[in-house]
Amino acid sequence: MLTKIDLRSEFKTLFRASRKNPVLLEVPELQYLTLHGRGDPNGADFQLSVNALYSLAYTLRFRLKKRGELEYSVMPLEGLWWMPGHATFDPQRSDDWHWTLMILQPSEISGQQVADALAEACAKKPELETILRAVRLESFREGRCAQMLHVGSYATEGSTIEKLHHFIRAAGGRPTGNHHEIYLSDPRRSTPEKLKTILRQPYE
Repeated sequence: MLTKIDLRSEFKTLFRASRKNPVLLEVPELQYLTLHGRGDPNGADFQLSVNALYSLAYTLRFRLKKRGELEYSVMPLEGLWWMPGHATFDPQRSDDWHWTLMILQPSEISGQQVADALAEACAKKPELETILRAVRLESFREGRCAQMLHVGSYATEGSTIEKLHHFIRAAGGRPTGNHHEIYLSDPRRSTPEKLKTILRQPYE
């Protein structure tokens, strides 16, 4: 029997944010398809990584629906960003960035189901096979976080990040962990000034 899952409804607080007022929230342990890399996101390698991750995510989703196992929507792309040796993330030093691309998955999905979808995706997109084989199904728990919405180009996120960090400190916390972005807009279809991105920051 086909099981239908609505991740957006189940985790709606994780995918909503205010442009004016940051909020505090607790992020539980969740399961993602992940892909790790480093360097400027404007480069060709980064875009190939995005394409590979989406390719596997959609192959998995359609495969499970066709087999009558699960039905769900592919969730937005997310990214963790950090700079080794630095306590906070500097948005001006893209060459030093390390990143993990992520797409949230239902907890019901198994490693074997991902492996089967991977074989299918590699057959469909042989030019992406090397990158596809680097994708992992991993669990990740952020715990206590603050988040807010940034509207505008990715290059102008600096002021929003400052507001988010100030909010955390004013609440008696300290930013820790990796800078987290959730991409609500497709940059291929939206002008830079209309891009919507949730910025999330773990704290202690």
